[in-house]
Amino acid sequence: MKHLYCFLLAAAGLVISLPARPQTFLARSAGRPDEVINALLQNLTTGQTENADYSVLYDALYQLYANPLNLNTATHDELAATYLLTELQINSLLAYRADYGVLLSMYELQVVPDFDMATIQRLMLFTTVDEGRGALLRRLPNPTNHYLLIRYQQILEKQQGFTPAEASKSGKLPQRYLGDEQHWYVRYRYSRPRAFSFGLTAEKDAGEQMRWQPGSYQYGFDFVSFHGQVQNRGRWRNLIIGDYQLQIGQGLILSAGFVLGKSAETVQGVRRSTLGARPYTSLSEFGYLRGATATYALSRQLDLTLLLAGNRRDANIIAATAKAEAEVSSLLTSGLHRTASELEARASLAEQNLGGHLLYHPNTRLQLGLTALYTTFGTKLQKRNLPYNQYEFVGKENLVIGLHGSYVRQNVNLFGEIARSSGSQNAGGGIGAVGGALISLSRRLDMALLLRHYDRNYHSFYANAFGEGSRTINESGAYLGLKYTVYRKFSVAGFIDRFRFPWLRYLVDAPSQGYDYLLQATYTPTKKLLFYASYHEEHKQKNRSATKTTPKEVAAGTIRRVLVFNAEYYPLWGLQLRSRVQWTSFRYAGADPSNGFAFIQDASYDRGRWRISGRMALFGTDDYDSRQYAYERDVLYAFSFPAYSNRGRRQYLMVQYAVNRHLDVWLRLSRTQLTNQPTIGSDLDQTGVPHRTEVKVQARWQF
Repeated sequence: MKHLYCFLLAAAGLVISLPARPQTFLARSAGRPDEVINALLQNLTTGQTENADYSVLYDALYQLYANPLNLNTATHDELAATYLLTELQINSLLAYRADYGVLLSMYELQVVPDFDMATIQRLMLFTTVDEGRGALLRRLPNPTNHYLLIRYQQILEKQQGFTPAEASKSGKLPQRYLGDEQHWYVRYRYSRPRAFSFGLTAEKDAGEQMRWQPGSYQYGFDFVSFHGQVQNRGRWRNLIIGDYQLQIGQGLILSAGFVLGKSAETVQGVRRSTLGARPYTSLSEFGYLRGATATYALSRQLDLTLLLAGNRRDANIIAATAKAEAEVSSLLTSGLHRTASELEARASLAEQNLGGHLLYHPNTRLQLGLTALYTTFGTKLQKRNLPYNQYEFVGKENLVIGLHGSYVRQNVNLFGEIARSSGSQNAGGGIGAVGGALISLSRRLDMALLLRHYDRNYHSFYANAFGEGSRTINESGAYLGLKYTVYRKFSVAGFIDRFRFPWLRYLVDAPSQGYDYLLQATYTPTKKLLFYASYHEEHKQKNRSATKTTPKEVAAGTIRRVLVFNAEYYPLWGLQLRSRVQWTSFRYAGADPSNGFAFIQDASYDRGRWRISGRMALFGTDDYDSRQYAYERDVLYAFSFPAYSNRGRRQYLMVQYAVNRHLDVWLRLSRTQLTNQPTIGSDLDQTGVPHRTEVKVQARWQF
């Protein structure tokens, strides 16, 4: 009875507390998940972190919207993986569930301790309290997410790769793209949260050919991804056939890519969550497993996951000779197959994976896991004989075994993982380790601590643990992040991270070290206004090109600084404006700095079935080192985070129209105009004019 009374009180309170004016966050974002996702990503990318694949996060947030998380059954890790709740709020929700049982409505979150209206309004787009149970055969004809999406895009200016090839004086024809200039993308999804999911994704990049050659692993489109998933059938927690990823522990062995790393989310972004297997739906043509995986509940406290996968990976292969076997000199990750050389590398390396994960979770506070992954390649991996490759993996087989765990006590979350690889023929096995804590010191102050160490000979091909480098190898570091809510409308956050690379790296011909820190302040004086300012500074080493005084490349210290001011406001019903100024400085030690700036004005307008958004940006950089990154809105399931370089302007206009309850269409035009260069791009991507215009047309049919 007390539980029902709390629910009725919360529902009445929410109705009273929601203002009649339509400019509230809830009114603006109702039915518009991309509004919330765009706002989250724009705020998270203020630091312009290099090597971060924000497209994976974008796709994961949309998948969370399409398959909302059930707050009545969600685990601590699932709640943490949304990045929407603090450690204090997660523990409060779990304690409330334990005391009062399941939530009757989302409105009941108002009476959960430590929850505020802003948090509740964000959660309403990505979560539910629906149990969603029932026989699979009865639910199969009733998906909650069933659509077909088709996208076409093209650069209107003629690029060098699409021009006619003219023979040189020696009679040799220059390289050209083999396919046409159109980019095509098709996506089909039939799913119901925590019950089943069936999906197909197909893509052809500009310059690639449409071919049906099963012998070359191409089926029409250059890239085809598929999956079938069934969940929560008795003791079978999860079963996936097709393409999938696994997020386990802190990402030392298996990481699904749904991670933030160093960003403006200075506390929650450092910890990984054990989410298990998930269907792969991204367009990145690497980093996923193709085969089957299943999770079975051996008991209420013990889950077993097994995986089997056989992939074909892009690789540069040096042919066998009479004295040596064939060798792989490098693994390729671009996913582009436009020229004869790119096609030669396509799907040229066979890879097999066999693995397992045992997870012990006696209660909501404790979990322990054991993971093993055995990877074999059809051709020996042997990178080029260069100093920085001395400890890279050599061989055909790699075994990684690791332990991970987490423990929650009151407002402290301790987590960690340790793993060892033992496959390389030249450097033996290496160790990787991560340990940290998330602590809610008070209702206003949250803190994150993290230590990491990855040996120079630690090798795990599906790892993506927290770090400065783009790979989980050859790095040690210590991270401290803080977030303080001064009062309801004003908060400050920051981090400092110190790192060291014991061995050489690509473009760094010496052991190196460095540190970076970020400070951000956010002020929301009214529901119509939001301001934030951020400053990010990074110190580390990088090879410097030869000069008259230094005749060869040497590793030199560098400093990168990024300053951002951002304002968002809602002057009229349906109209949102965003103004942004950012500045970047990059400097080698003892040299003059390279500076860059960008002035950006965004606007979006919603009215009835129409939605219009656009940007005008002016930018100028001394060189590519001071380039500007600026997240842009794009059509549904597309992601745009271009680098502005040289001097010029950038603008785009996007129109979305809901034809009826089944059909939505998008049209997006974008254009970059340089004022100090006669062309844009390089090599085969170069245009003969100083501007580049791209058009995108997309349609989604919801069945």
